[in-house]
Amino acid sequence: KNYVSNFESFINYYSDKDPIKLNEVEIRSYLQKLIHEGKSNSYINLTINSIKFYYETVLGMPNRFYEIERPRKKKQLPELISKEEIIKMIKSTDNIKHRCIISILYSSGLRRGEILNLKVNDIDSKRMVIKVNCAKGNKDRVTVLSPSILSDLRQYYKDYKPKEFLFEGQKGHQYSGASVLKIVSKSARNAGINKKVTPHMLRHSFATHLLE
Repeated sequence: KNYVSNFESFINYYSDKDPIKLNEVEIRSYLQKLIHEGKSNSYINLTINSIKFYYETVLGMPNRFYEIERPRKKKQLPELISKEEIIKMIKSTDNIKHRCIISILYSSGLRRGEILNLKVNDIDSKRMVIKVNCAKGNKDRVTVLSPSILSDLRQYYKDYKPKEFLFEGQKGHQYSGASVLKIVSKSARNAGINKKVTPHMLRHSFATHLLE
């Protein structure tokens, strides 16, 4: 339906011309019109796909418009939350396990998948670091372990006694990514933060606060 709708708008723009005779210059001119109208990159990409589909698949003209440039995807930085908001999130979380998850996500700058893969022996309290095995790009690294969180981690370990993974779900299985997302969202609501907060937002805030 989207292809039909976008392609219909295209041929209506050139209603006085035979679609078979349209060339790349005319297609580019139409795409420029969409850009000036403020259409999104995804809308423009969909339009290009619909045009290519018509000529290459419906009419059987392979690679008719292969030189048409596509708009680049915008890379947007994640939103930040302040140090004060993060402190409120941690303080509004009564569950020691949940508090440790939020604290480590922020203070160690871990990705959601990395915190799920943490093993008990990855916490090195002598060197005050956390070992992150097979991180992004299959690279191992170490990151900082906050002294203020170590006491919470020790209390958590006494209460929950995890066997393999640092954070385990029911029956000792690895904790789920959906559970971590719920914990972060709930603590943000409890802290009175009105925007959507994600684990990656905590990681990005960690990096930004370190720079500051």
